[in-house]
Amino acid sequence: MLTETFTWQDGSQVRWSRQGSGPALVFCHGTPWSSTLWAPIADALSADFTVYLWDMLGYGTSTMASGQDVSLATQGRLLAALLAYWELDQPDVIAHDYGGAVSLRAHLLHGAKYRSLALVDVVALAPWGSEFFRLVADNADVFAQVPAPLHEALVRTYIGGAAHNPLSVEQLSTLVTPWLGAKGQPAFYRQIAQADQRYTDEIETLYATLELPVLIAWGAEDAWIPVDRAHRLAELIPSTEFHVVPRAGHLIQLDAPEHLTALLQRWLLAKSSH
Repeated sequence: MLTETFTWQDGSQVRWSRQGSGPALVFCHGTPWSSTLWAPIADALSADFTVYLWDMLGYGTSTMASGQDVSLATQGRLLAALLAYWELDQPDVIAHDYGGAVSLRAHLLHGAKYRSLALVDVVALAPWGSEFFRLVADNADVFAQVPAPLHEALVRTYIGGAAHNPLSVEQLSTLVTPWLGAKGQPAFYRQIAQADQRYTDEIETLYATLELPVLIAWGAEDAWIPVDRAHRLAELIPSTEFHVVPRAGHLIQLDAPEHLTALLQRWLLAKSSH
């Protein structure tokens, strides 16, 4: 449960929460997810860290509104503003999917400082964006008006394809529910319509300038962002530790939660001991 609120520049409400004790650890989710995807792992790590979860604008329990700017450019500025609001100097950051581009933009373009950065199946390198993304981007207004049952079926099929192992009824419902209803349905297509590869093109040449420890973790069976992207990213970023997680797809948090939690815990505790 995200119990706190941060007001963004346009008056939108960004929901967030903090728990645990120890060094600050910030989680960044991607699309079409929310902080809920990270919640069990964040809870496990809260014994050693002060854990921060937040929902990006237009996602989860944060404001969803017509005409809203939910681009990666805005989310990057938002993350930098949140870190300043939380008065965090150099937190550890863990990012998934779009959260990778958001955390990288916040650091490389907006001065956000991290002690370490873990990139888990992230959007960071071209090309990205599926044929479905391109179709929606060209017809977002039409998709936003399809009958609710058809929309729900589409979202369920789309989200289910991100996991290597079949999702349970409860898991699928948790991931799909924020995108239903009068606010959720247009919000789903809005964030896809605003997806633009230029937001990673703008920073890709800067990856070589990163001067902090970086962990790259990737699901071996990721069908959304194939593992070859992880190898390319590891070649571009100095000081990386690289892990491929077997039998896991893009939803690595659900496909291999124990493996991922242990990997992140070991990585973070090693940084804390230095």
